[in-house]
Amino acid sequence: MIRVLIVEDQKMAQENMEAIIAANENYTLAGIIPNAADAELFCMRAPVDLILMDVCTVRDESGIDATAVIKKKFPKIKIIIVTSMAEHTFIEKAKEAGADSFWYKDASHGELLSVMNQTMAGEHIFPDKTPEVKLGLSTSYELTPYELNVLRALMQSTGDEDAAEMLGCSKANIRWHIGKILDKTGYRTRMELLIAVAQKNLIIVTPDKALDEDNF
Repeated sequence: MIRVLIVEDQKMAQENMEAIIAANENYTLAGIIPNAADAELFCMRAPVDLILMDVCTVRDESGIDATAVIKKKFPKIKIIIVTSMAEHTFIEKAKEAGADSFWYKDASHGELLSVMNQTMAGEHIFPDKTPEVKLGLSTSYELTPYELNVLRALMQSTGDEDAAEMLGCSKANIRWHIGKILDKTGYRTRMELLIAVAQKNLIIVTPDKALDEDNF
C-alpha cells in the first residue's frame, strides 16, 4: 500500500483528496495536516510514500519550501504540488524544489489519481501552462512574460522606482508596460489592475507586501 500524506488547509480539498485515496486499493491515508512546516516532522515520525502538498498553507507556510526540505532529507518520498492558484511561477519553483509532479485542484478527481499513479511509477507530470485567468477585457494568456514580471515587481515593491530597480530597467519602462497592460485589460488605473490581479490569485504576494494606494 502506498501511504499518502495530505498537506492541505482547506476542508473541502482535504475531503476530496481523502475520498480519492479511500476509493483506491493501492493507496492508504497516512495523515492530514494543514501546515506545510509540519510535514517534515510528520515524515520523521511516520512512514510516508507520497505527499499531496498544497502551495499555500496555514500561517502562510509554503508547500514549495517544505518540499525542498523534505526532498533533501527524504529523497525517496514522492511529492505532488497541488494548488488552485494561477500564479505563473509556481510550476518552475516546484521543479526547482525537487517536486515530482504538479496538479491544479480544479482538474477532475480522475486526473489527480492518474497523476498519483504516474508519479509513483517514476514519471514527472507538470502542466504545460497555468490556467487562463480573465483579467478585465483580456486574459492572463494575452499578457507577455515581461508584462507579468512588471506586475509582479509592482506588487512586491513600493512604487515605480523600486519596481524598476528589481527588474533592472527605467521607471519610464515600467510606466510604458503598465500603460500597455491597462489598454489590454480595460482597467482605469493601475491600482484597479493590481487589486484584480491579487484577487484572482494570478500573482501571489506575501502579507507584508499588501497594496498601498499611497505608493502608486
